[in-house]
Amino acid sequence: MATPDMLVNALTTMLVTLDPPGLAPVFLGLTMGMTGVQRREVAARGALIAFGILAVFALFGAGVLGLLGISIGAFRIAGGLLLFWISFEMVFEKRQQRKERTSQTAITIDHMRNIAVFPLAIPLIAGPGAISATVLLAGSFTNALDRVLLIGVIAFIMLVLYATLLLAEKLDRFLGVTGRAILTRLMGVLLAALSIQFVVDGIKSAFAMHVVTG
Repeated sequence: MATPDMLVNALTTMLVTLDPPGLAPVFLGLTMGMTGVQRREVAARGALIAFGILAVFALFGAGVLGLLGISIGAFRIAGGLLLFWISFEMVFEKRQQRKERTSQTAITIDHMRNIAVFPLAIPLIAGPGAISATVLLAGSFTNALDRVLLIGVIAFIMLVLYATLLLAEKLDRFLGVTGRAILTRLMGVLLAALSIQFVVDGIKSAFAMHVVTG
């Protein structure tokens, strides 16, 4: 049976791993040009998709990746490379250039749904770090009731994350065009560093596993 200490530990671990305040500026960069209503839809859809993904890993743990023959190390490498591409676009304003070339084109529902899935839900929210933390926590929450409690913790964190992304919209209005440009580039650099760290950790994990199995 899960103890209060275990629940607090799970809550803290997921909160630190997902880092809602740190994700908010990145969310602003990814949804640049969208209205408040569109941003709310992307945030809600991204949070729901990420919750579903993490809930699956909470229920089935490492068995999901093991069934597919995918190691956590490999997942970290893949997620890191995807994040690096996003950070490259943020730093060099490739996204803004595409926006200017298609300034008369409305943001479609498909476009919003695509952003909600990638890169918001995967890998920014339900990325290698969050999945790894969920799998590790699931190892301590062994029985069915414990797993339900763990899913409840994840759901609570997603609500906090969603609320933070909604506040990001007000921050967007406060910053203005110049502030957004500066913040987007800054977060792009930080995201690039984070993505490289994912790759490095993934390589270390994969190498350690190879040494053990070898």
